[in-house]
Amino acid sequence: MTSDGSGIGKYDGMAIFVPLTAIGDTARVKILKVKKTYAFGKLTEIIEPSPDRAENRCPSFSQCGGCVYRHISYAAECRIKTDKVYEAIKRIGGADMPPQPIICSENTEHYRNKAQFPVREDENGIPQTGFFAGRSHRLIPASSCAIQHPVINEVVENVMNFLRAYGISAYREESHKGLVRHIYVRRGYHTGQIMVCLVINGNELPHAAEFITRLRTIEGMTSICLNLNTKKTNVILGSSTKLLWGSPAIEDKIGGIRYQISPQSFYQVNPVQTEKLYQTALDFADLQGDERVWDLYCGIGTISLFLAKAVPNGQVTGVEIVPEAIENAKKNAALNGISNTSFYCGAAEDVVTDMVAKRRTPSKEDQNGALADVVVVDPPRKGCDAKLLDTIVTMNPEKIVYVSCDPATLARDVKVLGEKGYEVKKVRACDMFPQGGHVETVVCLQKEKGERA
Repeated sequence: MTSDGSGIGKYDGMAIFVPLTAIGDTARVKILKVKKTYAFGKLTEIIEPSPDRAENRCPSFSQCGGCVYRHISYAAECRIKTDKVYEAIKRIGGADMPPQPIICSENTEHYRNKAQFPVREDENGIPQTGFFAGRSHRLIPASSCAIQHPVINEVVENVMNFLRAYGISAYREESHKGLVRHIYVRRGYHTGQIMVCLVINGNELPHAAEFITRLRTIEGMTSICLNLNTKKTNVILGSSTKLLWGSPAIEDKIGGIRYQISPQSFYQVNPVQTEKLYQTALDFADLQGDERVWDLYCGIGTISLFLAKAVPNGQVTGVEIVPEAIENAKKNAALNGISNTSFYCGAAEDVVTDMVAKRRTPSKEDQNGALADVVVVDPPRKGCDAKLLDTIVTMNPEKIVYVSCDPATLARDVKVLGEKGYEVKKVRACDMFPQGGHVETVVCLQKEKGERA
């Protein structure tokens, strides 16, 4: 199966991609499009169902572009994701590692702590919300989502009732007219604190006082704000956020560490699995307490502070390109009384290159010409910049712990690092997105013996 939930059949050596099918199905398929070496088909009948098939209870499944594995069991989903990770590491990365069990999620429903609902007009000009169909901006109407926390669905319904009651317009992409573009909601898993951020194509929200009054009735409401995005773009958030009521950030905890989260800060969407993911990264780093650790793409310092507690006599240096996230990271360190951290704003490849050039070591004197003992990277889906990989190697760390949300780009970077003297020692997948096609992975790479000068 593919990461978008399609089964793959073969006919005379040609791969046939068929949505809503599962490994082991015997099915009748209508061919819709034929390319040179592959084709796309549509399921018309299940003749004999796969043992992996499961009952789907979401009315939006097969239309919305979110969940892709609702037609199979969770055990089958985890098996597919494990195979995907290790196949990529072996085929692309060139490392043949025996698979460790994937870290499965305790919850497969209502686990998400963040939602971004687009708002558009229906044929009568009435605002509606839902989700975009896969690979499109065609709205599939829906007032709730089975993988969001129930209170997030309550918030969205409340906001939509407000928009309709006061005749507030929805955004129209074609003409770049209309006010409300997205409803953006965050909820702290351990604290229950809620943030509502309305993304608007303008500078002001009509009837803002009434909007605040409605939302304050929801238990846990902590922050109500507007994000101003007046550009003709597919990017959800604009660069400016205006606080309407409450706090500019909400607070949550991971592994006993408190974090303040602002609207534009990156924060993992599955808090229970996040703690397991970060603990795996920490276990792979195998810190002894006095190392110099760099956390690249550090965000609001989530992994950095985990690492800092593990090196009380060492130093953690975090780098992140988003200024608001770096401010959050500094505040989060102070909030937790953690003093052995430093945070720098900028592209990781530029900041690290500058530090290497100046030989500014953040802690103990190094005997090996190395700037770091351990480097942790958690890049976006596109993986690490080639320049950054070169710079990491120049830093000469003993270990690299790579946290990834895309097995293909992870494997590509693993191959590059392997060619530069770093050998894969451990690999483990972690399912952060039950029902979805993505999977997180942690890889530990170690400098080959005799290579660290």
